[in-house]
Amino acid sequence: MQPDDHVCLCFRVSLRKLTTFLECERPRVASELSLCQGAGTGCHWCVPFLQHMHAQWKSGETVAVDVEPSEYAQRRADYRSQMK
Repeated sequence: MQPDDHVCLCFRVSLRKLTTFLECERPRVASELSLCQGAGTGCHWCVPFLQHMHAQWKSGETVAVDVEPSEYAQRRADYRSQMK
């Protein structure tokens, strides 16, 4: 994913916004990323990605989501169709 691609598709929260939130707010637990424009509180698809991002940040790694946006969106669509 590129910085302006959306990690939270429900609330259109980009990787850049989440990375900036991590650096500025320094959340102690991954669930605090929900304070960044509600990330992860819609369909919950992105929660595992948010948890991974938080773990990367805590360990000093570069925060990244290594999935192409089109594949990410398709996987989320599949997830949502299974939830109905």
